[in-house]
Amino acid sequence: MTPWLFLLPGLLVTLLFTVYPFVNTAVLSFTDAKVLGGGAFTGLANFSKMLDDPLFWVALRNSALYVVGVVPFLVILPLLLALLVQRHIFGMAFFRAAFFTPVVASIVVISLIWTWLLDSRGLVNNVLSVLHVISSPIPFLTDQTLLLISAMLVTIWRGLGYYMIVYLAALANVPRELHEAAEVDGAGAVRRFFSVTVPIIRPTMVLVGALSAVAAFRVFSEVYLLSGTSGGPAGQDTTLVMLIRQVGTGLSGNAGYASALSLVLFALTLGLLLVTLRLNRSDS
Repeated sequence: MTPWLFLLPGLLVTLLFTVYPFVNTAVLSFTDAKVLGGGAFTGLANFSKMLDDPLFWVALRNSALYVVGVVPFLVILPLLLALLVQRHIFGMAFFRAAFFTPVVASIVVISLIWTWLLDSRGLVNNVLSVLHVISSPIPFLTDQTLLLISAMLVTIWRGLGYYMIVYLAALANVPRELHEAAEVDGAGAVRRFFSVTVPIIRPTMVLVGALSAVAAFRVFSEVYLLSGTSGGPAGQDTTLVMLIRQVGTGLSGNAGYASALSLVLFALTLGLLLVTLRLNRSDS
């Protein structure tokens, strides 16, 4: 019993804050429960309603676009950044810390700063206007397409430092002997990178792809705050997590429908992870 006694506090926390909420969400997804309680069993009615809900398809499209627009950059750019800052040059530690700072900064503060930068009267538009590049402000935060792209840029900028650290750990495990042997054979820096470095750190690249894809699919704060909580023009930039919050909060919130949406989000996220594991297994 001694090992179980040591595990008991952690198990209780996991059961209370992870397992129970998940099971409760799964149960509520088959009811018409409201936020204030109550609700009767409705079977698959919530999932049927989802198929006929145009806002669900808009949110699903935006979340999918977010993954496509963010993941490639968060797989490649942090790797290039890690290759740059791993050099033992005086002052490089400062740049490592600077690149990592957005990771530990509050997303609310970051979004407010970017809102100030991208507003129609913000710094970016003012600078472009002074340079006579534009004649009228660019609607970064009010145009449906530009708002989503702006939110993607914030996500990429904020994630660079985190994944850079992940890549630095992977690059530290690349044997120098392999690079030296390839250099003796006449391979240049680019050839050594693709022939030696990339094959060794490929599992890490797959891991970064998985983590960034899951995070992108569950994006909320960036779009929510940059749009001023509106989800863009007519809510056309709403993501799945934003839709869940919109449906499931407030005194008249539909907890059953929000739970069904949450279950779908879980299934899609799990699917992404399974695909990633499959790719990782194929590479190995």
